[in-house]
Amino acid sequence: MDYFLGLDVSLRSVTVCVIDADGKHVFERAVACEIEDILVCLRDVPRRQCRIGFESGAMSQHLYFGLQAAGFDVVCMEARQVNAALSAMRNKTDKTDAKGIAQVLRSGWFSKVFIKSREANAYRALLSSRKTVQKKCIDLANEVRGLFWIFGLRLPSRVDQGSFDERVRPMIEADPDLSRALLPLLDARAMLYKTYRELDRRVKQAASHDAVCPRFMAIPGVGPIAALTFRAAVDDPARFTSSRTVAAHFGLTPRRYQSGEMDNPSRISKAGDRDVRATLYAAANAMMMQSVASSEIKSGAFG
Repeated sequence: MDYFLGLDVSLRSVTVCVIDADGKHVFERAVACEIEDILVCLRDVPRRQCRIGFESGAMSQHLYFGLQAAGFDVVCMEARQVNAALSAMRNKTDKTDAKGIAQVLRSGWFSKVFIKSREANAYRALLSSRKTVQKKCIDLANEVRGLFWIFGLRLPSRVDQGSFDERVRPMIEADPDLSRALLPLLDARAMLYKTYRELDRRVKQAASHDAVCPRFMAIPGVGPIAALTFRAAVDDPARFTSSRTVAAHFGLTPRRYQSGEMDNPSRISKAGDRDVRATLYAAANAMMMQSVASSEIKSGAFG
């Protein structure tokens, strides 16, 4: 490559720095964070002799596929490694960050970040929307439960989310003070719960129509949520050289610190997607509970 371009990306602007193969500065410029504006900025740079690099972030997918479609060689770099390199600079500005990213790209001291497909990101957005609305429903139900305590009303420790409105609404309507304060809250929760049910239906529908998820759901303890979460997180299995590296990618293998005579293994690294770890843990727990229940039934039948 004859030219290396570093992009320091923010939400609305991008600082572009171009260096040549010897590391000499060619030009730098700040433009809007839009593919068209970046292409206008780079109109004089030969595309086949140029490589573009930037840190992983919220705008990675937009920039990666847009610049790649324009004919550029694009690399998304791991943010932790780039941040470690940029921390050695005395002053931190957008221009120095862009120049540092270009130098990291030229040196080759970085790890590529896999950019997930649009389909995988659509699955992740659907799962995230479902989880967010579910949390809000639980928060509102807990708020109503807590306010009940002030008036000496106590709900059972467990109330199904689907029947919460039926259990609570008659108690609220019986008291004018509670009705004035809590009925709007209960109405808001009912609307959110209806939205949650629709999102949950769409998640299950997406999992059932996917080519891979039904194979996951054939495993005991794995439902549509776990299957679609894992499917969206992996996206392309070919990016893993071995199945053993999948657990490390999701932070499920022990961390290790080794220096000289010190060799200290510790807890799991908890790197990668936290939602995937939580989902896999829930699926594994369900699988173990099914195994325990099956063992108890067999021991009772033949004991």
